[in-house]
Amino acid sequence: MRVFLLILLVAPLTMFSQNTILVHVHNVQSDYGHVNVAVYNSDETFLSFEDVYTTGTEDANKGLVELQIEDLPSGEYALAVFHDENGNGKLDTNWLGIPKEKVAFSKGKMKTFGPPKYKECKFRVTSDYEIDISL
Repeated sequence: MRVFLLILLVAPLTMFSQNTILVHVHNVQSDYGHVNVAVYNSDETFLSFEDVYTTGTEDANKGLVELQIEDLPSGEYALAVFHDENGNGKLDTNWLGIPKEKVAFSKGKMKTFGPPKYKECKFRVTSDYEIDISL
């Protein structure tokens, strides 16, 4: 009987468990500014500044920066990462909209005529997750 009650009490907690993504950002070019990660959970919102699911930021370190994104429910996500080297809080672009600062994605690569699509960058999270991204 006690085991049954314990299962009834613990089961709801595990159904809504949250996950952590540990992001290893490689090839950071300098110690200046910050490394920013934007987390997206749909094709419709991917790379939108207004509809970011959540974000993370860490001070830049030449070489490797690690960020943790916590409290994510199980689901499908795509990441966009950039090194905000001048620390102005935004991705600087030229007059054509091409990034002047280093940008990378969870899976897909920047193309000649723009960024990858959500479907090329997405991955599934069902427990804590680690991912390596190179700028």
